[in-house]
Amino acid sequence: MAKQDKDATFVGDSRVSAKRIPNISPSYSDFPGKNEPFWPNFLLKEWMVAAVCLVGFLILTVSHPSPLTDKANPNDTSFLPLPDWYFLFLYQLLKYPWASGDWVVIGIIGIPGIAFGSLMLAPWLDAGKERRPSKRPVATGLMLTALVAIFYLTWTANDQANHLKHKSGGEGGGTPPAAAAPAPAPADSSFKADALWKAQASCMGCHGGNMEGALGPNLQKIGSELDANQIADIIKNGKGQMPPGLIKDDAEITKLAEYLASLK
Repeated sequence: MAKQDKDATFVGDSRVSAKRIPNISPSYSDFPGKNEPFWPNFLLKEWMVAAVCLVGFLILTVSHPSPLTDKANPNDTSFLPLPDWYFLFLYQLLKYPWASGDWVVIGIIGIPGIAFGSLMLAPWLDAGKERRPSKRPVATGLMLTALVAIFYLTWTANDQANHLKHKSGGEGGGTPPAAAAPAPAPADSSFKADALWKAQASCMGCHGGNMEGALGPNLQKIGSELDANQIADIIKNGKGQMPPGLIKDDAEITKLAEYLASLK
């Protein structure tokens, strides 16, 4: 039996109107107070808010510049380096035995990596549709634990730093203000320091090659103010911003103290 081609014919129903609806956005006047065009209305408002915030931030930086401390001094062993406030909690974390020493990799990579990695993967780890915190106890509990830990570690690090600064500054709670300090003695350009002084690189870094003074006070006539025992005690134990233990040999300290006491 021979095969015959069959044609399929589609017959339209004249009772169904073929209404074409153009793809045009509805008029925003139909929805007063609820909708607005993204360009330029909405975007212009966002730009205006951003510009106001930026100008406010610039005014704040100009009127209140960042406080600068003293110049870096490699001879100042009493200096306490601290990170910015938003990294204090990580700084404190590295003080604990399980996140420092042989386990420092856990402190610098392990714990922060797990915390920030979980934060990035949160949309996939918690696919629940509930938005109320009371209906998401696991996510809410983890977030509250992280916030409490960050606040506690930051506070502890700041408290310990203030305690160390207070301790290093003496019982008075720090060095006296610059306005209360006596005026430094004028340097004598004709003064030449002895070879004993020239051998003390750590001392010359603050007091100068000829004791004329730099970061530290002028010592060219220190013997008129302090005797050898007082000078030796300052060299051993430090005073104010001067750190202790810069010279380890007691015999060398005695010779230097006697030489400085002779300068009057």
